[in-house]
Amino acid sequence: MKAEELLKRYAADERDFPGLNLSGADLREANLVNANLAGANLSRSDLREARLGQANLSKADLSKANLSESILWGCDLSAADLSKAQMREADLSGAKLVKACLEKTQLAKACLSDANLSGANLEKAILFEANLRSNSERQTDLSDANLKEADLSYANLSGALLQRANLKRAKLCRAVLGRGNDQSHPTDLSEANLQEADLSFADLTGVNLQKADLRGADLTRTILTDAKLQGAIMPDGKIHD
Repeated sequence: MKAEELLKRYAADERDFPGLNLSGADLREANLVNANLAGANLSRSDLREARLGQANLSKADLSKANLSESILWGCDLSAADLSKAQMREADLSGAKLVKACLEKTQLAKACLSDANLSGANLEKAILFEANLRSNSERQTDLSDANLKEADLSYANLSGALLQRANLKRAKLCRAVLGRGNDQSHPTDLSEANLQEADLSFADLTGVNLQKADLRGADLTRTILTDAKLQGAIMPDGKIHD
């Protein structure tokens, strides 16, 4: 099926397109709200500014697709392949991304507020200035997520669930991780760059912070009970022994 036919059938009130092959399709500014595209092949497709709110894209192949400024709020992207996709300034608020692959994905300034990213692979993803703040009782869920070497500089993770998340060697310069975060289960922040990060009021009990860079970080009322700090550079610049 070609993109033109898909949009024509959608305009005629058809919504079910599971397993569709539209690799490389031009769907810029397309309206596919509530469409069922489960298992579809949309790799390398141009979906800039597309409206896909509440769509079912579970297990879809969106690798290397361009979803910049697209609207994906409430979307089901469970187990979807979004590796190396361009998603700058995309709206993924409330989206379901359980076990999705977002390796090396560009998510700068994207909104992921209240999204479920549990078990997702975000290794080396770019989340510069991304909004991962929890705004409701649902909370942004990053439990068991792989954020190894991800760039979360200036990102807001206030209130996000980070239990068992892997943030080893992640870049979190001036990121907000405090202000209500409960990270009572060990989280790996070893070798992470946390320069000038806001960790105030965070519970970092048992967290691995070995060789992390905490220069200038705000540790006001941060709980560091049993945290591993060997070799960490502390806020005052001194190395913890």
